[in-house]
Amino acid sequence: MERRVVISGMGWVTPLGNTIEDVWQRILRGESGVAATTLFDASTFPSTFSAQVKPFSLEDFLGADAAAHEGASRNSRFALAAGMMAWRSAVLDGYTLLDRTRVGVYLGGGEGPLDFGSFAAAALAGCRNAEGEVERLDTVRWAETGMRVLDPTKELEQDPNLAAGHLAVQFKAQGPSLNTLTACAASTQAIGEAAAVIRYGDADVMVSGGTHSMIHPLGVTGFNLLTALSTRNDSCLTASRPFDRTRDGFVLGEGCGVLILEELEHARRRGAPILAELVGFGSTADAFRITDIHEDGRGPVASMRAALDSAGLGPEHIDYVSAHGTSTKENDKIETLAVRQVFGDLAKKVAISSIKSMVGHLIAAAGAVELITCVLAIRDGIVPPTINYKEPDPNCDLDYVPNEPRKLGVQAALSNSFGFGGQNNTLIIRKFSD
Repeated sequence: MERRVVISGMGWVTPLGNTIEDVWQRILRGESGVAATTLFDASTFPSTFSAQVKPFSLEDFLGADAAAHEGASRNSRFALAAGMMAWRSAVLDGYTLLDRTRVGVYLGGGEGPLDFGSFAAAALAGCRNAEGEVERLDTVRWAETGMRVLDPTKELEQDPNLAAGHLAVQFKAQGPSLNTLTACAASTQAIGEAAAVIRYGDADVMVSGGTHSMIHPLGVTGFNLLTALSTRNDSCLTASRPFDRTRDGFVLGEGCGVLILEELEHARRRGAPILAELVGFGSTADAFRITDIHEDGRGPVASMRAALDSAGLGPEHIDYVSAHGTSTKENDKIETLAVRQVFGDLAKKVAISSIKSMVGHLIAAAGAVELITCVLAIRDGIVPPTINYKEPDPNCDLDYVPNEPRKLGVQAALSNSFGFGGQNNTLIIRKFSD
């Protein structure tokens, strides 16, 4: 008999705050975490705003254990804080019977923030000759300067797998340790594949989710060059407007979401809280273009159908869809088309929303944070709104729960994440029942 996978703990670090209940209430009130960018001087960039995580102390989450993670990058610190919240909410803190060789980590972890100032200083030095004149980059001069100004720990922390390593150290997790970076689909893919690790019998507990921070000069420049970011500098609080006719791009955010996935009987034996059951996962590739979704939505359609098939559910069983909903012209149009193809006549009846309208796009962390809101929607019988929705788009003609949360008995929820490169991942969770 296939091993069932349940969610027994959750934690997040978001632009709206760092506790499950406070952030959830702010989401239901339709509050925004978007503001002027302060992590660097963005005043000359096309987009001068973002959704930043507010400063926090890692010691508040880890206590004396924080010293073991000195030098951890911004996204690794997000993961440690969210991971500890999830670990404690799953009542694993102090559980002495846990077999750490059966505990694993699987993150959708993005690269750590670049030490941009030191890197730029080394590059500039490499371009100046003995007379101080700027010429072509001399790699020898660049390396000599780099050896003096670059911090080896910061360079190491740029590796995408480092956040997963920090979590393994913190929780003494000696089972599988994995990381994937499939852009905006990463944490949804990580959670789906972490559940498979449990189902296959290779672990009993998986610490899974995603963490990312791209709010730095190179990250913002890249997305601006792709014309993916909103440039509503005069109205940043309303800039993220998924499915609205006037949408002009997403708002770059940062953060982390971590869930504790557990084999059902293992959770029962230790009396763990069971928040929801993870029943479906679909993963596909568009095999089309790097930055464009196929115009027919074939990848998202296949991903949603695969998730439904693996869950043994039909579209009629889904009460709520947590949309990828980035607020870009193409993504929202094609995701709508894909939902119509999968749900058929039911497409206009299912509640759909995007919390990116409030927290921005957390890139590799987006799917995990959005899945946590699905768990909370099931728990509380209410679904979050899509804020800033004012002008309907004829290409986006479904029910996006505009501007106000909705009381709704949610038995099953579907969460979509689609990433640059053509990755498509879908998770389905349902209310736990024997």
